[in-house]
Amino acid sequence: MRRIALLAASAALVAGALARPADAAPSAPAAFAHPGVTVSKSQLDFTRSKVNAGAQPWKGAFDQMMASKYADLNRTPKPRAVVECGSYSNPDLGCTDEREDAIAAYTHALAWYLTREERHARKAIELMDAWSAVIRDHTNSNAPLQAGWAGSSAEIIKYTYTGTWSNSGRFAPMLRTVYLPEIINGSNSNGNWELSMMEAAIGISVFLEDKASYDKAMAKFRTRTAAYVYLESDGALPKTVPSQNLNTRDKIVKSWQGQSTFVNGLSQETCRDFAHTGYGLSAVSHVAETSRIQGQDLYGTDVGERLRHGLGFHAKYQLGAGAEGRLCGGSLKPGLGPVTEVGHNALANRLGHAMTNTGTLTLRGRPAGSNDLFVAWETLTHGDNPA
Repeated sequence: MRRIALLAASAALVAGALARPADAAPSAPAAFAHPGVTVSKSQLDFTRSKVNAGAQPWKGAFDQMMASKYADLNRTPKPRAVVECGSYSNPDLGCTDEREDAIAAYTHALAWYLTREERHARKAIELMDAWSAVIRDHTNSNAPLQAGWAGSSAEIIKYTYTGTWSNSGRFAPMLRTVYLPEIINGSNSNGNWELSMMEAAIGISVFLEDKASYDKAMAKFRTRTAAYVYLESDGALPKTVPSQNLNTRDKIVKSWQGQSTFVNGLSQETCRDFAHTGYGLSAVSHVAETSRIQGQDLYGTDVGERLRHGLGFHAKYQLGAGAEGRLCGGSLKPGLGPVTEVGHNALANRLGHAMTNTGTLTLRGRPAGSNDLFVAWETLTHGDNPA
């Protein structure tokens, strides 16, 4: 009888977790703001004024960016028609080249905006043109994640550069036919995959001004975010993504890397390692920032709460706190990466939330560089940026 009662109680807890959907996702804006993916024109203008004035931390962050390999004006793009990305980068046939060319294009776009040096705009365009002329597909097991990481939107060049971009007409079709189909339907893998994919899908939707894709990606993002970072208000078990069929407590615990005790800010991948968790938290912050720029602020919803607690929880241990025995068996794998600037600026600086651990980690990591995947130069663009 006791076993039956425990099973019944467990089933009730699981049912409760499955029955609590995320708040309704906001619909696409009536008119999209541009540049409007992660960083806005007003934010860029603030950064430009600080860099020109030699103010810190922005000038130091700018110098770091300009000294990086991504700002090299002699960079030669390495496009491929088919990029093949296997698990753990085996094989890596164009994967690193594509990601790094995407970061380089973004770097030169930033350099153009902040310096108004034409050569940087031309280099960004050269990199984007090289890929839009060639890329047709991504294959192998990591293809969806690769498309999410490399799905650059070209917002800054398209909406601020006043010179000629003669091949711009083929960039949007590339995003629509090569990248968007590979990411828009999401993933049932670990949460950082789908969050990164939805970040790219939302950014591409803004660039294309595609309201239907924006709404579809945002809905998936809201559901996945609720299932990625736990809040005590979720109940005894974390929320789940319905398509994953995590319909028992044991299945949920297994998907959370064996963790059976849940506390505010714990991530579905905390007990895997902090690096992958950082990818997920970074994607959450990028989408929240994009939503704010588009006039539909997610920071005031459960997304903001999950991001605030997720950053604070992991910052504590990244700063050196020891893991309690109930957390990941007492063993953690730090390595969060340069992912705190956007969320800290929005939640602590703009909204006034106390985020001591996140603030300490953010200051310690300045200037935040690139993770060589999809995060780059966020002290420069978002550090203490009130715009």
